[in-house]
Amino acid sequence: MAVSSTQKRRIPQAKASDVFIWHGVNRKGKKISGELSASNMLELKAQLRKQGITPGKVKKKPKSLFGSNDKKIIPADIAIVTRQIATMLGAGVPLVQTVEMIGKGHNNGNMQRLLGDICNKLQSGIPLSECLRDHPRYFDDLYCDLVNSGEQSGALETIYDRIATYKEKAEALKSKIKKAMTYPISVLVIALIVTSILLIFVVPVFQEIFASFGAELPAFTQMVIGISEFMQAYWYLGIAGMMAFGYFFKKAHLNSQKFRDSVDRKILKIPVIGDLLEKAAVARYARTLSTTFAAGVPLPDALESAAGASGNAVFRDAILEIRAEVSSGMQMNLAMRNCNIFPDMVVQMVAIGEESGAVDDMLAKVATIYEQQVDDAVDSLTSLLEPMIMAVLGVVIGGLIIAMYLPIFQIGQIV
Repeated sequence: MAVSSTQKRRIPQAKASDVFIWHGVNRKGKKISGELSASNMLELKAQLRKQGITPGKVKKKPKSLFGSNDKKIIPADIAIVTRQIATMLGAGVPLVQTVEMIGKGHNNGNMQRLLGDICNKLQSGIPLSECLRDHPRYFDDLYCDLVNSGEQSGALETIYDRIATYKEKAEALKSKIKKAMTYPISVLVIALIVTSILLIFVVPVFQEIFASFGAELPAFTQMVIGISEFMQAYWYLGIAGMMAFGYFFKKAHLNSQKFRDSVDRKILKIPVIGDLLEKAAVARYARTLSTTFAAGVPLPDALESAAGASGNAVFRDAILEIRAEVSSGMQMNLAMRNCNIFPDMVVQMVAIGEESGAVDDMLAKVATIYEQQVDDAVDSLTSLLEPMIMAVLGVVIGGLIIAMYLPIFQIGQIV
């Protein structure tokens, strides 16, 4: 249904919801109470009466001194809401009622307002895909295109189930990658903090003791004391330098596509980590292409979506090259083989899918295989890093202890 820009401007915007604490009496005369979101008290009382409750005392719930329930909406929240919509549509609940129920039942104020705005526009006759496009921060082009495909084909509940599965798999994959990166980084940061504390606060105590010996200190001890003195004098420069590096790196990463592409290319060359990220990129490519192709999206458009979802510049550029060759009439498996970035097994499975007319099924199997490989690689990486990190910590902390006690051992031998 086409809607003009003039009609769109007349659509009422969702009102901000507040949480109210209410007391009332149900149909059986029993006193009950609870909490409910509404834009004002009149709307709240109307909602209660619809439920057969005679409202009594009503008051706005005070906001916490330590923050409100207006949490930032993250991709995981969108994945959960997508699954809820898919489940309710599959159960035969009308779309408008589905969005309204999920919005009112959500404990995040921002999500309530987002779903409330979408619900208002749905009630005005705007297609769901167009409602979602008004919120590109939360619903990307791929999401909206799939919803539009479901609306056009009259199978929105089936498409939403596929979108929900896609979002859940994507978030699970992202979580595994974060797990692989977070553990070693957090341990190394803790090791850096502990080492800095020892050098700034503990080593100077030993230095005062050594000054009373009146003897020359071992070279290793002198080196540690020199590092300690440097950190005591210039610790703030180290912190400022790390903060400046983090700030400029983040700024460059946000503002420069060339810089992001360079980082993506270099990170794939890191041992173990690079192999893990390659597997994750293949899994994203296969899962995205399988979902879009099964939803009836034309292959060139599906490849464009897969390029954006790959998460790495090397794979993005390769997939765009595949798209160009497929658009000119080449088979996808041949285009994939020409770019020399996809494993032979993936290319062969796509070739079998093209011959049998089941490309989406084959890509779904490829995605499942590589998602499992990522899971196994994360577990292996964690198991491998644990002893390595412990060894590094042992060498650093043990080296500091040896450096401090070495002069004491030498004096004991002299005595």
